[in-house]
Amino acid sequence: MNRDEAFEILKKYNKEEFHIRHALTVEGVMRYFARENNEDEEYWGIVGLLHDIDFELYPDEHCKKCVELLKENDVNDSMIKSICSHGYGMCSDIEPTLIMEKILFATDELTGLIWAAAKMRPSKSTKDMEVSSLKKKFKDKKFAAGCSRDTIKKGAEMLGWSLEELFEKTILAMREDEDKINEYMNKKY
Repeated sequence: MNRDEAFEILKKYNKEEFHIRHALTVEGVMRYFARENNEDEEYWGIVGLLHDIDFELYPDEHCKKCVELLKENDVNDSMIKSICSHGYGMCSDIEPTLIMEKILFATDELTGLIWAAAKMRPSKSTKDMEVSSLKKKFKDKKFAAGCSRDTIKKGAEMLGWSLEELFEKTILAMREDEDKINEYMNKKY
């Protein structure tokens, strides 16, 4: 499957602006980390793009219904396993074992927190966001309360990274595609 095919599959099950933006953001973050790790950028990006394929229509069956949806669209078992592993301990018992899976696990919730923090900034952007300001938002449990701090911490631990390192790398990753994602979202929504 190529990226365009994966995007069509995503759009088949996701219509809301929030879910499309999140999928594109996680795709970009995964591509960034693939380059950092000399891995297959296309493959990692598709995993990021499809990771929440079932969440909009089936939030109570997240990481379970996706297996059926992905199999219907001829997605291979190893990609399905990687996608399901991002919900480990919450909605999936599939533990992230590959570096790609650990990065997806660590950054999925964090991208939501970073995006919420960016929207509060005068610039509405990650481009001028500092790790120190994100740390303040991270400590405020009421801010973006739906973003699991425990999952983010556990993800950093899985990777052997400090929270600061995970924050910095994920902010940098999000900066790379921010303009492209905004341009796409402004055209479509």
